[in-house]
Amino acid sequence: MTAMRLDGKELAKVMRAEVAARVADRTRAGKRLPGLAAVIVGENPASQVYVRNKHKACQDAGLASWVHHLPAETSQAQLLDLVARFNADPQVHGILVQLPLPRQIDEDAVIRAVAPAKDVDCFHPENLGLLASGHPRYYPCTPHGVVQLLRRNGVEPAGKEVVIVGRSNIVGKPLALMLAQKRTPANPAGGDATVTIAHTRTRDLAAVCRRAEILIVAAGSPRIVTADMVVPGVVVVDVGTNSVNGKLVGDVHEGVGEVAAALSPVPGGVGPMTITLLLVNTLTAAEAIDG
Repeated sequence: MTAMRLDGKELAKVMRAEVAARVADRTRAGKRLPGLAAVIVGENPASQVYVRNKHKACQDAGLASWVHHLPAETSQAQLLDLVARFNADPQVHGILVQLPLPRQIDEDAVIRAVAPAKDVDCFHPENLGLLASGHPRYYPCTPHGVVQLLRRNGVEPAGKEVVIVGRSNIVGKPLALMLAQKRTPANPAGGDATVTIAHTRTRDLAAVCRRAEILIVAAGSPRIVTADMVVPGVVVVDVGTNSVNGKLVGDVHEGVGEVAAALSPVPGGVGPMTITLLLVNTLTAAEAIDG
């Protein structure tokens, strides 16, 4: 691969050290540790790995962390009761309910049940509304990870043509909002970019992708973007995580690395950044709640 590597694993180490230093400052000042409570329902292997990684990242950065494993047959009422307990617990500053949930549980009801001040995933409608208005309480973790990965590698989106392939509520739509918005003191992740949202049903997706100076692919479809779909010198961020024959691959074909100026790897690109920004949000929540 000739493209510069946008190494999320190394950047995550830097940013987690920054979080750890801020947590240590709080400890020296006699303040409560930032605390993250995570809930996983059922035995989804990918979810278990992800929550375990989040728990370890919290411990390494000096945050308090609790993981609650609930059986797959847990009822919606039981899960909502646990969320209510976390909402009322002053030791808990951030609440994370790992998705997906079993079919008997309404995910939207659970998302809405989390207190907005403790919604460190930024899934609650109130927090999405604040994000859309340009006055975010928190930034969604994966989109903010993408923005940090770009800016801290010297890629400034302001004034550039950005194409996002993917329109999910978790990545595509909030990231488009962030990159299109004006950068202000209240909204430092605003990108001032010209943003196009595309997806797997976009007519002539290749032509749309070739317009991009920065291409972000979060389609959930393995290797959907190939080398002939990008222009030389493009910066590409691959958000995809797909299992193909037991191997983790992204939404971007490896051949894109021979054309692009910069490309994030899978694994080791956006994934570590997502967990890192969860730590940042939990610390921010603690600062807002406890001072």
